[in-house]
Amino acid sequence: MPKMPETIKSMDELLSMLDSLMREPAPFWNQFYGDRTKEIPFFVDKPDENLVSYLESGRFQGGRMLELGCGPGRNAIYAALHGFDVDAVDLSEEAIAWAKERALEHKAEVNFTCGSVFELAPRSGYDLVYDAGCLHHLWPHRRIGYIEMIHHALKDGGYFGLTCFAPGFTEMGGAMDISDWDVYRDRSMHGGQAYSQEKLREMFGGYFELVEIRMMKECTENDPVFGVPFLWTSLWRKHTEGPKVAD
Repeated sequence: MPKMPETIKSMDELLSMLDSLMREPAPFWNQFYGDRTKEIPFFVDKPDENLVSYLESGRFQGGRMLELGCGPGRNAIYAALHGFDVDAVDLSEEAIAWAKERALEHKAEVNFTCGSVFELAPRSGYDLVYDAGCLHHLWPHRRIGYIEMIHHALKDGGYFGLTCFAPGFTEMGGAMDISDWDVYRDRSMHGGQAYSQEKLREMFGGYFELVEIRMMKECTENDPVFGVPFLWTSLWRKHTEGPKVAD
């Protein structure tokens, strides 16, 4: 096959070029989820403690939920069993297969899709979009599209729930509070990019109103929910009058 001309003529081609310089994510995550016996904290079959708190608060009365990077499906399944019509997506075929097995065990109906979160358009009208670990593994050049996709997916006044690495995380190989430029200098996210509270406000503040931000509560193996002390949990509400992005 002849080599395609390496000429960038659009933003999509620019993003694809940057993708090609970095690690291909799908093979990594398939290998990651392929061994279910590994002692990975979020392999447990329990929902995030903050997601449970959101639903138990009475803020939601069911509705439509989209989970980004659903992994083995623990949060999607919990939401489906508590009144939500759930769509869930993950890049890993292994993760989706495991999630479908768990859903069957729990008798939960979830629409699981294997694919990229950037292939979801033009879906919209969700009451809740939830991300329990997708953002901190995204290359920075994909982050703007990620935020815009979430904003589009939510109905006016809808909510976005997020858990992500906080600075200082050293478990499981660590996550570094490194700059976006350093990601490309090193061609590595060093296990995942950590975000300060200020950076989260800067990134999402133009599109969403911050409802709550706190550290995730640490939970034990005897607790019915999942929680580790190195993640931010935050809940955001979509601006009803549109993005407030500065000029």
